[in-house]
Amino acid sequence: MKIAIDAMGGDHAPKEIVLGVNKAIQEFKDVEILLYGVESQINQYLQADPRVQVIHTDEVITGSDEPVKAVRRKKNASMVLMAQAVANGEADACISAGNTGALMASGLFIVGRIEGIERPALAPTLPTIDGKGFVMLDLGANAEAKPEHLVQYAIMGSIYANKVRGINNPRVGLLNIGTEEKKGNELTKKAFELLKEVDINFVGNIESRDLLNGPADVVVTDGFTGNMVLKSIEGTASSVFSLLKKTLTSSFKSKIAALLVKSDLLELKNMMDYSEYGGAGLFGIKAPVIKAHGSSNANALYNAVRQAREMVQHDVTKTIKDFIN
Repeated sequence: MKIAIDAMGGDHAPKEIVLGVNKAIQEFKDVEILLYGVESQINQYLQADPRVQVIHTDEVITGSDEPVKAVRRKKNASMVLMAQAVANGEADACISAGNTGALMASGLFIVGRIEGIERPALAPTLPTIDGKGFVMLDLGANAEAKPEHLVQYAIMGSIYANKVRGINNPRVGLLNIGTEEKKGNELTKKAFELLKEVDINFVGNIESRDLLNGPADVVVTDGFTGNMVLKSIEGTASSVFSLLKKTLTSSFKSKIAALLVKSDLLELKNMMDYSEYGGAGLFGIKAPVIKAHGSSNANALYNAVRQAREMVQHDVTKTIKDFIN
């Protein structure tokens, strides 16, 4: 299979992107990579391999660009050419750590939406205390949603959890302000009723305080709420680790204690790092489109390649299309 990658997207591009490609190409012998970006910069870090092709372009969509305008005007941008390769059948999937809005616009307008899917959804796999993780969507592709959209999110998330994450009969929960069936606003009440009628393992409402305890394998919500929950989890985790660092370096005695538990703290930090699961899939698009975190390092990009590869291998897009239609 061929995977197209925007080498210029992200805070640490192209170095970390290319280093991630080097690792992926060694690990996955059935994958070919199309790398789009400034060839001279890419070649500084690229390990020569016949399965990696560099397509030169010096046009880039930046984080400050207005997403839709940038996609329409910057026809030769690395992200646009990457998406075009998928649309033309030259690649089976694509990955970028660049401008999230621009990637969503590229997926929607260039790659195209699956027939029957009304709204695509951004779906990362987030960590849980037991290390298993859960898929959550939508986390920002659409600020607003109708109950029918949440049902489609649930179907797509359930198929992904089964096909890619290997979970048999994945549990699907609806994010709400209480676990009782009648709780919530009009959106969640109507979505609850509709989800009960769908052929998935719907387990009811989930409260945000329980998310990291793993009450469901898939959690659905509207993009506005989901994005706020994601940012809250990120911010809380960052604050907790900052407080721990401050406490463990506040005195000589605490520094000694820190040395004793350093490996355990690193393991905990890695457990709560959702880039270990790959990027956020843009579900509902005709081919796998993966949004890697803007601060992705080589390992995060490697995991995004692994994720895209598994989505192609298990034909997730076709399964979603068949279920919806």
